[in-house]
Amino acid sequence: MQACWTPPAKSENSSVTLSFSFKRDGTLIGPPKTTAIHIVGGDKARQAYVDAAIKALNDCLPLSFSPALAQGIAGNVFTLQFNSPKK
Repeated sequence: MQACWTPPAKSENSSVTLSFSFKRDGTLIGPPKTTAIHIVGGDKARQAYVDAAIKALNDCLPLSFSPALAQGIAGNVFTLQFNSPKK
């Protein structure tokens, strides 16, 4: 998923954590939820960062699961932190 991530410009030292669950077909069971956020900047910077993280997640989907993994992964909650480079 990190391969799909491009942090917004001028967002150094920022991060957002998203929680989400997968269906067996590798798509999401609804929209991801922001569970932790540390953004340098105001509300506009915050929204841009969260939007970029959600876009990165959606750009990598659907994931391809083996039948056995799909059976065990469906419905479990996962969290992923999206970070910007630190200065």
